[in-house]
Amino acid sequence: MSLLLEVHGLEASYKSTKILHGIDFCLEEGGVATLLGANGAGKTTTLRALCGMVSRKGTVKFNGTELIKMSTADITRQGIAHVPEGRGTFVRLTVEENLRLGAYTRHDKAGIADDMERVYGYFPILKQRHAQQAGLLSGGEAQMLAIGRALMLRPKMLLLDEPSFGLAPLIVRELFGILKRINREEKVGMMLVEQNASLALEFAEHVYLLETGNILISGTAVSFQEDETIRRSYLGY
Repeated sequence: MSLLLEVHGLEASYKSTKILHGIDFCLEEGGVATLLGANGAGKTTTLRALCGMVSRKGTVKFNGTELIKMSTADITRQGIAHVPEGRGTFVRLTVEENLRLGAYTRHDKAGIADDMERVYGYFPILKQRHAQQAGLLSGGEAQMLAIGRALMLRPKMLLLDEPSFGLAPLIVRELFGILKRINREEKVGMMLVEQNASLALEFAEHVYLLETGNILISGTAVSFQEDETIRRSYLGY
């Protein structure tokens, strides 16, 4: 299987503070990888760097195209959709208006209508709530809307930042089941940042463990699950 994402020597900074110190990682087409590590390790910054949302250096190739000098808007048009921590929905707009905003780079009205129904197929509760203000949704519904809005871009890769945050366990299981379906049925690659390490290892195929802006260890999810030293020392379970 060919590589969808190739990252080499990625550095990222907020003003004069360097957060990432030249990290390397990759993602296969249709693959799922997770970034694990303590708070402040650089996980969220990594996702933001892929989107061009922070100052960055290095090489970021997506589908063979170099992204490092592109704007965030142009990176989005390449097929990368970012679902940020905190969902980022427009609370005064309806569910349907939020979804339509996700397709802002597109001009194919028929395709947008088809994709709206596709998203409702994954998240039936959003169809029931289509005319409701996003600010009145539950936490789980708001997270589903954030993912649905990202899908309206027809992305080749989803960047998911803490999708389980603040959600009840049953909702988390439902949400991750839908994400697995999307990955399986549409071959959308996914990069996941998730504090729940056990959940992340169940979901992902490959793992990158970050510590203070460096990749400390990488390997398959199975190898991390089977290594008690890594789990106890770095993942907390």
